[in-house]
Amino acid sequence: MAVLVLGINHRTAPVEMRECVAFAPETLPSALRQVVDTKRVSEVAILSTCNRTEVYCATDLDGERQLLDWLGGFHSIDALELAGCCYVYWQDEAVRHMMRVASGLDSMVLGEPQILGQLKDAYASAREAGTVGRELTRLFEQSFSIAKRVRTQTSIGENPVSVAYAAVAMSRHIFSDLSENRALLIGAGKTIRLVAQHLRELGLIDITVANRTLERAEELAAEMGGQGIRLSDIPEVLPNADIIISSTGSPLPILGKGSVERALKQRKHRPMFMVDIAVPRDIEPEVRELSDVYLYTVDDLREVIEENIRSREGAAREAENLIESGVSEFMYQLRALDAVATLKQFRGQAERVRDDEVDKAVRALQAGADAETIVRSMARALTNKLLHGPTVQVRKATAEGRADVAEWLRELYDLSPGRPNGKGGNADGNAAVEPIFVAEQRQKV
Repeated sequence: MAVLVLGINHRTAPVEMRECVAFAPETLPSALRQVVDTKRVSEVAILSTCNRTEVYCATDLDGERQLLDWLGGFHSIDALELAGCCYVYWQDEAVRHMMRVASGLDSMVLGEPQILGQLKDAYASAREAGTVGRELTRLFEQSFSIAKRVRTQTSIGENPVSVAYAAVAMSRHIFSDLSENRALLIGAGKTIRLVAQHLRELGLIDITVANRTLERAEELAAEMGGQGIRLSDIPEVLPNADIIISSTGSPLPILGKGSVERALKQRKHRPMFMVDIAVPRDIEPEVRELSDVYLYTVDDLREVIEENIRSREGAAREAENLIESGVSEFMYQLRALDAVATLKQFRGQAERVRDDEVDKAVRALQAGADAETIVRSMARALTNKLLHGPTVQVRKATAEGRADVAEWLRELYDLSPGRPNGKGGNADGNAAVEPIFVAEQRQKV
């Protein structure tokens, strides 16, 4: 099994495509189980945010095609169209990508901290669904550890700038003094909470929070000194809102062109600033056609975000070094684990040979044979049987010009040139092997 990451993000696809492959929280458990039911994938976790959808797998080398077909089928998208927007990483590249994602280095806003929490949620969902095992568990835990080191050992987290902050910062291009404006925030998740905090820091105090669950809306609004309402109450407060920022998990738009048009008439066409952070989108794209409405999506925040990237490039280079260290450490551990199965098989084979020879010796002793003769015979048989396979393969490899196999044998058994090795050994360490080969030839004759 190998580690595979297949994904789509803000760099490879527009928001229209990203919203088509987004996973709603209620569909995630069944989606995870469907992936492992393909049999090509033994472990899987899915990360789905406004900027990316990524599938993390432990799979065989044929799993990529089947995974792409499954993703397209699940979302009713042509696999070829999807393939044009996807990226695929294997093994160390997959590990490196996941650590960069966890550390905020692959985010639209360089170093943003929210993605780590989202990745932890993805891991928790996969654990709850029973679709992660030893390999992905180790990868997630190592990625979380590296992300923590990046946060504590570099300055990438100083003066944090997130998509939420970028949305609020852009509103100042329309309204110079936010303290005189009113905000309507749609949703009550982590992103909207950050938006509310940033608005308060910039002086805006009149905040209304709309959410499907009234209790959650009122809880967040109370923290900000605002009011909470249901989504169904939005048309009543919309005419009074200067700033509307939305981030929900709704599969369908919450604000349509008609309702915004009616609100504008009541406002006598005073401008409205809107940011739709959600994927799928909460605000119908046609709203952008209305005069006096400034509607932005996550893809429109690039200018603010690029400025943030420039200010954090130095810290990002330090973070990349930490990530490279983490990748090397993880791959070393992965290779060591891969060797465990081979070593178990090797030891098991040797133990079977040993047990067979011990059983023969015990039977001979019980029959009254000479003990010294039996011990010597058993030792000779063990030596011949244990070294027969390596002897044949080393001779064959050397004859074929693969001298590295003989060098591996020297390293494995510490057969340093010029040093005798055991009774009758010579400078080349061949004396212990030659009798076995000769004995084999005699037996063939």
